[in-house]
Amino acid sequence: MEQKSVLITGCSSGIGLCAAEGLARRGFRVFATARQAADVEMLAARGLESLQLDIADSDSIRRAVDEVLHRTGGTLYALFNNAGYGQPGAVEDLRREVLREQFETNVFGTVELTNRIIPVMRAQGGGRIVINSSILGYIALPFRGAYNASKFALEGIADTLRLELRGSGIHVSLIEPGPITSRFRANAHEMFKQRIDAEASFFRDTYRAMENRLTKPGPAAPFTLPPEAVLEKLIHALESGRPRIRYPVTFPAHLFAVLKRVLSGAALDSVLGRVGKDENR
Repeated sequence: MEQKSVLITGCSSGIGLCAAEGLARRGFRVFATARQAADVEMLAARGLESLQLDIADSDSIRRAVDEVLHRTGGTLYALFNNAGYGQPGAVEDLRREVLREQFETNVFGTVELTNRIIPVMRAQGGGRIVINSSILGYIALPFRGAYNASKFALEGIADTLRLELRGSGIHVSLIEPGPITSRFRANAHEMFKQRIDAEASFFRDTYRAMENRLTKPGPAAPFTLPPEAVLEKLIHALESGRPRIRYPVTFPAHLFAVLKRVLSGAALDSVLGRVGKDENR
């Protein structure tokens, strides 16, 4: 039986690294990609077939896809769109270029890569496209406007794509994690320091509390799970004969999916406002 191949973005740490190693152990031929050359070398040292791929760079996307297809003879069973980052900051503090950079990586690059893979999957009669979204793809929390918007956009792209690919044999699934152990907070803090002028902001006092949260050791929030929880859902999305449309991960992700359906908009805003206030004290 031919080994099923899967391309994964954002494998330098956290969910991507866990997914790459977990799927390789499961018998998939994994193409693990990362933006930095040092991370590509790290992945190779771990025994993974690794490539450099910067999801915000069209030339990098083209080169990586061409190389993967060269190695597989022009086929690819699955794509796991995992690469991305979170840009903290109040909406009123987001400069146009900051918002654009968030979308270049989290949305535009993901769509461009996916669109390069779809014709391959059409030609082979099917495949799996899995997009790593977030609990913040269906509910919003304050001071995460850029990230919220990018994940809401991905949810809309995935829902549209799923309808357009009906009958093609290509399945599209969303994974929607809540808090997962990873370098997400550290990376978000770095983006905050680089791109938000905290001292000039109306929210400077809140930002100080937010930075304390982002740099605090230990779990990011209650009910935080390890990345293996995402791997479990990814395996189902890749191996099930009837993959699900959405896979919430962690208790908060399940809870807020229910609350969004049963609460009025005003009541949900009240709950989310309290959550945002509590976490940035």
